[in-house]
Amino acid sequence: MNTPKADLTPGLYIVATPIGNLGDITLRALETLRAADAIACEDTRETGKLSSVYGISAPRIPYHDHNAAEMRPKIVERLMQGQRIALVSDAGMPLISDPGYKLVLACRDAGVPVTCVPGASASLAGLVLSGLPADRFFFGGFLPPKSAARRGALMDLRAIPATLVFYETAPRLVESLADMAAVLGDRPAAVTRELTKKFEEVRPGTLESLAAHYAEVGEPRGEIVVVVGQGGGAAALWDESRIDARLAEVLRGQNLRVKEAAALVAAESGWRKNDVYTRALAVKDGL
Repeated sequence: MNTPKADLTPGLYIVATPIGNLGDITLRALETLRAADAIACEDTRETGKLSSVYGISAPRIPYHDHNAAEMRPKIVERLMQGQRIALVSDAGMPLISDPGYKLVLACRDAGVPVTCVPGASASLAGLVLSGLPADRFFFGGFLPPKSAARRGALMDLRAIPATLVFYETAPRLVESLADMAAVLGDRPAAVTRELTKKFEEVRPGTLESLAAHYAEVGEPRGEIVVVVGQGGGAAALWDESRIDARLAEVLRGQNLRVKEAAALVAAESGWRKNDVYTRALAVKDGL
């Protein structure tokens, strides 16, 4: 496709790129990338594929988690000299789960103009395909990779009165869904993956049923967005009998100390840790 070369004013251009289907690139994004003096990329090879398809000849410079601190002042210096630089991620909208926001902040501090060229976003695509309410939502990005930290992060989110949206990797999907069910309750949810691609999948269910499904069929392929419906807060789903039963289970089966068991069950249930500890002492005495 041929588009006219844009007459860009100097500054930083945040440019969204396709999340899978290359046809989702916008005309404005193509104009901007073709007219840029350079393209700052999360992975120059990935952006090279897009450049090859659409005849984009602007030089590519790496800008990612590992070199951002070193590259940021160099990019700002070039911008202050009057260059036009586009910032892209491997896919979707830059700054969403990548280091771009620090570059935007540095540009603002230096008085460099910043322009957004919006487009595809996996989080928004997953949200609208999930069938869950989209009028109010919270984007949680990637949860921590370890279960204990992940449950702690989920506990902080359990009372948010909105649909929750997360990114997740395929190897961690089953454990993450199980932790979500334990902390948030068995809420309605959807796993969306390979969005805009040939094998796009949207699987609705509850958190527990989705965890069971992927445990049975095996690790899925592709990029994953998990969307979780709003709940009333995990604490409302755990009464005293459920707290006591879970405490007995972990004290007996996992050979935990009372303090450790109380901390685990508090994270799962949303109850205050001190309240669970008091009940754990009584449960321990009864075992």
